[in-house]
This record gives sequence, C-alpha cells and structure tokens, in this order.
Amino acid sequence: MKFTHYIILFLVGSLLFTSCESDLDIVPQDPNQRLADDIFVSVEAYEQSLAGIYANLALSSLTDPGQSNIGGLDPGTGQYMRGLFNLQNLATDEVIFTFETDAGIAGIQRNTASPENVLLRGVFSRGMFSVALANEFLRQSTDELLQSRSIGSPEVIQTYRAEAKALKALSYYHLMDLFGKAPFYDETTPPGFTQGPELSRTELFDLVESLLLEAREDLPEGNSGDYGRMDQGVVDMILAKIYLNAEVYTGTPRYAEALSKTEDVINAGYTLVDDYQFNFLADNATNGAQNEIIFPVVNDGQTVQNFGGTTILIQGQVGAQEQNGEDLGVNPGGFGGLFRLRPQFSQKFTLNPLFENDSRNLIITEDRPIELDIPDPNTGYITTKYSNRTSTGGFGSDRTFTDTDFPMFRLADAYLMYAEAHLRGGGGDLNTAVGYVNALRERAFGDTSGNITGAQLTLDFLIDERSRELYWESHRRQDLIRFGLYTGNQYIWSFKGGPSTGTSIDNFRALYPIPTASLATNQNLTQNPGY
Repeated sequence: MKFTHYIILFLVGSLLFTSCESDLDIVPQDPNQRLADDIFVSVEAYEQSLAGIYANLALSSLTDPGQSNIGGLDPGTGQYMRGLFNLQNLATDEVIFTFETDAGIAGIQRNTASPENVLLRGVFSRGMFSVALANEFLRQSTDELLQSRSIGSPEVIQTYRAEAKALKALSYYHLMDLFGKAPFYDETTPPGFTQGPELSRTELFDLVESLLLEAREDLPEGNSGDYGRMDQGVVDMILAKIYLNAEVYTGTPRYAEALSKTEDVINAGYTLVDDYQFNFLADNATNGAQNEIIFPVVNDGQTVQNFGGTTILIQGQVGAQEQNGEDLGVNPGGFGGLFRLRPQFSQKFTLNPLFENDSRNLIITEDRPIELDIPDPNTGYITTKYSNRTSTGGFGSDRTFTDTDFPMFRLADAYLMYAEAHLRGGGGDLNTAVGYVNALRERAFGDTSGNITGAQLTLDFLIDERSRELYWESHRRQDLIRFGLYTGNQYIWSFKGGPSTGTSIDNFRALYPIPTASLATNQNLTQNPGY
C-alpha cells in the first residue's frame, strides 16, 4: 500500500513541529502539552504524526508547493530530495544545471561552494528538521505518555517509534556523508533553542549505526511492510551503505560487514523488475518495480505536490530545443531545459557501440543540433531516465507535479555493492558477484551479449557500471569519493573546479562546508578544514 496523502496527515503533526527562520539546528519549539494531549488521542493520530516525518522527505511546505516550511528558503532550495540530488549529482561528472544564475548552483556544480551557499543551507536545514520531527515523535510516544493518554496497542506504537528512529538515522547518515558533522539532539533534549553538541564524523557513524540496529528489532521484515515505509530491508541497506563507506567516514574499513548486509538485503525477497525503466515511471509503485525499490520517496501529482523530487528531474529533462515534454508525460516545454549531461557521463554509453543496445542508455543523441562536448552548460545531451508516463503508456495524474516515486535505494545497488565489497576484501564469492552484475546487464541488454567474466570484474569497471545503472539516483559523489576520484586530478570532467575543460580540486572539498548561518546559531559547531 502506498503511504501517501502526506499533506493531510502532515497537517496534524505540523501543530507541534515548528521550524524557525534563523535556526538551522532546528529543534521543535516547546509544545503546549494540552495541545499535544488533544492531538495524540489514538493510534491513528500517532500514525498521522509519523507520516509527517516521511512527508519531510517529499514536501517543501504543509499546504502549498510554492512555499517552504523551512524559514528563509524557497520551495526548491529547501526540498529534501532536490537538495540531495544537487549535492550528490550536480557536483559530479553526470549532469549540469543550465540556469547557473540560480542561487548557489554554480558553486555546487563547479565544486567551488562556500559556507554561504544557500543550497548547502537548504540541505543542512532540511536534514536537521527531519531529526527534529523524529525526536518530537519519540518525545510524545513514551510509555508514560501513552499510559496517561490511554493509548492502546503499544506494540504498534513501538513499531512507529522504530520507524522514527530509522528516519532520524537516515537524515543523520546524509549529513555525515555530505558535511562530516552535525549537532546532536535526541528526544531527551529540552525543546526550544538548544545548541546541541557537535558530533564528529566518527561519532555520527556510531550514532547512525546504533539507531539503525536499535530500530531494526521492532520493524517488519524486509519487503513485507507497507510500500514507502521503513522495514528491516531499508535499515539493512543503510547499514550496508555506511559500512561500505566506513573507511572514508572513520578511517577503518568494514567491507566484510558491508557484504554481509548486502546479503541480508538480497535475501529479503526483493526482485529485479523485468524492464529497467519501470523503476522510474509514474506507476512504479504498482508496475512490478515496487519489488525492486527498497525505499522510495513517494510523489503524487495530487496530494504530494512539490518542486523537487522527480518533478524537477522529469520537468528538467525536457529540452528547450527538443520540446519532449509530451513524451515524458508533462507539458511540452517542461521547465525550459534545466539539465544537460556532461560528456564524461555520456561517453560511458556512447564510446562503446555495445551500449547502443543497453536499455539504460536513455540519452537522446540522434537528429539533434546538440553536441557531446559542452563548452557552455546549454549544449550537452539530455536523458529521459525518469518519466511521468505509466508502464501502459498513460499519463500521471498531473502534468506539472509527477506521480513518479523517487527510488532512494534499489536492489540493483545492493548487487553492485556486494561485488565491490568482495573486490575490496570483504569476503563472499567471485562467481556470485559476477552473477549479480550480469543479472543487471542481462536486463539492460535483453540477452547475455553484455555479460562480463570474473577477470573483467574490477573496481575500474564497477565505478563506471555504478554510473550506468544508478545515474541521477543521488549516489555519484559518494561513489567518486570512495573510489578516490572526486578530488585531485586523477579524474577530470567538464566544469570540475570551474573551467569548461575541468581542473583539479582540493582534497578538503570531499566535505561540504558547514553553512555560515548554522555556525552563527550554534556556537558548538565548527567549520570544516579548508573553508
């Protein structure tokens, strides 16, 4: 069942969860206890409040997609998934945003962002708001309060609490990955403008791991709960992610644990959908892709309207010259040609004739006045990976706001993570790793013509294959850092570091700076080196 109608559900929780325009270490304001007692009157009311935490991943505002409930930020800048895409994909070899005059864009996609960059502020604020929402839910669902409010079904509430902990861990994971530090708040922190202590990256790692392991015990098994909600499969996937990147985060490799957790995910009953693009269509909650998508961020053109998520991705795929919006299920002009592909990504498909038959190659290259090289951001190729069309050819429910759910985690990623963890010494079996990679390539090519051998399974192969399989899914910057390719000059892509030809960037840019406004509101936070 699709966990939707976020706006209606979120309205209840919004009475308690408040953000402040100047407070980037967002903690809910001190709630009126009588109001809380009036709201939390049933198990259903707690579910509605829980939905608000999920809604924070999708919505920019409680009632209006043209507004933001993070004070001082516009609805695009402050939307969770749009911010994650900006920082994880725009900063890499995969894509470029053509409207470079938009606030903060040039700094992100040319790898020159400063602490004043508004896009960084948006991501940091939204992540901390998610932590605040989760903490308030946990604060309102203690055994003592449940008893005083005569709330039955404590085992159900315990599951809800586990979901809140997992969602809090998810946001702290993103903050750990992007910024390397964040303030600590939990449900015991007094409500109000408390300046939480700074957690280092290692401390954040330990916190995320402990929250996930604690939550896992009270969640349903993987691929058994409601679509779009936390279960053990989602928790195992996040654990696999932090273990695979542990050497970056803490200096200590944990590849064996990464491989073990990918096995838990793979053995949980998820299955690859037959058609790759079904994962990115308007009916991906029902067309079979729901069995591959481990955790989606739900979009709905009627009830979950926002200018981030797949709305910006699909509308941004409409080329200003191509006018291909009808093909993608939106208005013909889309949002005016927002996204172009950098040549280094396009070449992962175009340099080898083999990939002409790869179904993941959704780059439009024929009969076009656009060149592969991009001396300016407006001249690159476009892709049509995401669509507001359904698997039967119909349209989503709205031509502006899309129905396509964003697949934050997919089984395909777990297959590739297993192979990488094996190559990095995490154990497992080479034949199994090759089998997982070939399962993805057989789906992509429709036959065994693209299959690889054990000798061909290398880390160099995997970093490119991860891009071919997972592009625009908010993993790329993390991957390049883990492979030692993001900073320095070992790998140069167009506009890296500024110029169209690209240049080396300093190692300190493997972390984003802490936003200046956040430093101003929490004296415990310190700036990352180099900024």
